[in-house]
Amino acid sequence: MRETVVVIGGGAAGFFGAITCAEANPTLRVLLLEKTTKLLSKVRVSGGGRCNVTHACFQTNAFSQHYPRGQKALKKLLPLFGAEDTVAWFEKRGVKLKTEADGRMFPQSNTSETIVDCLVQAAQRAGVEIQTSVGVSSLQVQAQAPAPNRFLLHLSNGSQLKASKVLIATGGNPKMEHYRWLQDLGHTIEAPVPSLFTLNVPASPFKDLLGVSVPKAKVKLTGQKLETEGPLLITHWGLSGPAVLRFSAWGAKLLHGLAYTGTALVNWVPDFTEEQVRSQLLLQRQHSPKKTVYTNALFQLPNRLWQRLCTLAEVPETVKWAELSGKAQNKLIELLIRTPFEVKGKTTFKEEFVTCGGIKLEELHLERMESRLVPGLFFAGEVVDIDGITGGFNFQAAWTGGFLAGKAMAEVGV
Repeated sequence: MRETVVVIGGGAAGFFGAITCAEANPTLRVLLLEKTTKLLSKVRVSGGGRCNVTHACFQTNAFSQHYPRGQKALKKLLPLFGAEDTVAWFEKRGVKLKTEADGRMFPQSNTSETIVDCLVQAAQRAGVEIQTSVGVSSLQVQAQAPAPNRFLLHLSNGSQLKASKVLIATGGNPKMEHYRWLQDLGHTIEAPVPSLFTLNVPASPFKDLLGVSVPKAKVKLTGQKLETEGPLLITHWGLSGPAVLRFSAWGAKLLHGLAYTGTALVNWVPDFTEEQVRSQLLLQRQHSPKKTVYTNALFQLPNRLWQRLCTLAEVPETVKWAELSGKAQNKLIELLIRTPFEVKGKTTFKEEFVTCGGIKLEELHLERMESRLVPGLFFAGEVVDIDGITGGFNFQAAWTGGFLAGKAMAEVGV
């Protein structure tokens, strides 16, 4: 009988862990269990169905800055398996990646199926056994049993399974009960809350401008230090785009504590100080006194957005720059720099939701992703308390954790 290693979860981290383990030690029986009928479901939908595999940032310090939680851990882990290693791993298996202007990396085929096929085929070639529609209802540690029988798994189909090592890569979930069975093993769970979501603004005066975007805006929460910058998109429910997703990631715990309510201030012209904005308006008065304010957008803002800001500042549609009142001008400056949005809730961003929280990192031997409390138990992916902003960072954390866990599980006699 071959020694059995079980991987729980058929997502990015689970597959990477299973493949790495099976390739490193072909004598093991590596069994991957997925409770649903679908494998790699997040890989399929990410990046609009193109799969944002990683990010073209190859310096550890710079890369780790994109993780609201887990930065310190990733400074240790990325040198062991980072973005460059991910690119090489896929290229070695026939999948070339391309880099887009913002640094995101996708398969050259522009379809996530390329990544899914690569992972499934690599698993099959390495001899990984894959079973779908099989969940794990409980996991028991048999401390006195011989090493190959260290773990007893009770499966959802009523059967039992013994394993020498187990990798838990079940992903994130915002409900604490999802982690209860891990707490039963003695592990501490950092409270799970949603991350990477958009902001609902039911009373937004910009609702009808859905689809209007700016390449750079600053979003700030009043009364808090939370502030992020990046492209911003107006939607029919409120605000979205990278600036807002970063806002939700860095503020995941804070916003959860505020029940997703508060006033977000948007600066549409973050490259200008308030004085520079005022000077720009005065120059416009001097050089284009006869032009209509309403129809002459400044700061390269979209016309529809500029016109809405003018309307909110009570600038009449026919007024010329020379006739603009001081009161209306001040109001326009205020709105350019601090447009208030009353946030009342959140909306999941497509399928790219992420959970902040999970297994406490201090309870792991990080370079192995192995439990300090239960030898032979490993964790990778979103189930641990590491999460990043959008841009390929969450997948990289999954590849890194999966690889390190897989390599450690392949060790003989440990």
